Amino acid sequence: MKTKQKNNTQRSAAPWLGAILGLAGLLFGAALNPASAASRIKDIADFQGIRDNLLIGYGLVVGLNGTGDSLRNAPFTKQSLEAMLERLGVNTRDASLNTKNVAAVMVTASLRPFARVGTRMDVVVSTMGDSSNLQGGMLLVTPLLGADGEVYAVAQGPVAIGGFVAKGEAGTVTQGVPTGGRISNGSIIEREVPFDLASLETSSIALRNPDLTTARRVAQAVNAHFGRPVARAMDSTTIDLVPGEDFKGRMFDMMVEIEQLVVEPDQTARVVIDEASGIIVMGGGVRFNEVAVAQGNLTVRVTESEQVSQPGALASAGSTEKVDRSDIEIDDGSDKRLTMLKPGVNLRDLVDGLNALGVGPRDLIAILQTIKAAGALQAEILVQ
Repeated sequence: MKTKQKNNTQRSAAPWLGAILGLAGLLFGAALNPASAASRIKDIADFQGIRDNLLIGYGLVVGLNGTGDSLRNAPFTKQSLEAMLERLGVNTRDASLNTKNVAAVMVTASLRPFARVGTRMDVVVSTMGDSSNLQGGMLLVTPLLGADGEVYAVAQGPVAIGGFVAKGEAGTVTQGVPTGGRISNGSIIEREVPFDLASLETSSIALRNPDLTTARRVAQAVNAHFGRPVARAMDSTTIDLVPGEDFKGRMFDMMVEIEQLVVEPDQTARVVIDEASGIIVMGGGVRFNEVAVAQGNLTVRVTESEQVSQPGALASAGSTEKVDRSDIEIDDGSDKRLTMLKPGVNLRDLVDGLNALGVGPRDLIAILQTIKAAGALQAEILVQ
């Protein structure tokens, strides 16, 4: 048995921390240059009533090459197939269906605002049963319903998937998600959502990221543009609009002018952590109080292998035997150091300090949560 000291943490973490450092430069470059952080109102807010409507439907995908649902394990697929064939005049109630070329799917779409009858839109298809692949499948006519239960579109067409499955005798290779796909322009709109924009006498603006400061800045920019108080911030999300007599019956024209106005949105200091993928995103307003950070882990890696022991070529006795061999590698983190973060340090300072410790992304998540628990992180942490 032998013991080795290894330190691969710094090398594995360097590319990741380098990418974060580059992102930090972009964030703080924007923070130092307010003009670069300014955005059009149309990019940070929505107007009342102008929104998408979600549609959903249930249908069947046929033509699969043996990768569809098992009718025994997916009774809803069998019932749907029998009902569809009956509508086409084929009676299969007493027959024993045993096909693997059909899959039950959910079909979803987003109905754009002001979409007109006869126009097309994309749909997304996702399996419900145990189908393993939708490649080569054809979605049959599927009505798409809104939240009110009415049919707004009808979908049909060949399914295009972004992944594949390759199987062999000894293994399977899967890339992407072959159980979901998309049909480009695969649905036709059959019903419109009634909305008369021109007849509106009042309207409102809704911020996508609620913030009191941003709401006031939007109202001030609108009032400055029109030269009179036509906008009023009601809360962190809503800005009410009262156009006045000169824009009466011309709400569309007023919205066109408003959405091109430029404001500088404010934001809450926030750290977003995705523990599943190890991704960490920090806003430019994140600040730290004085805190000391030390990081070290004890890693023990045991590798088992077999060797053959046999007597010499001229030996008169002995036998050949297998001998187990154990290699043990230990990394006790003895090279890790203590890093002191001064009061008011920013994201760049944090990355530089943790880079000196050789901290990886998984360790950084735990460090940020611990700094927040110590009261030294002046930001909100969102864990997804």
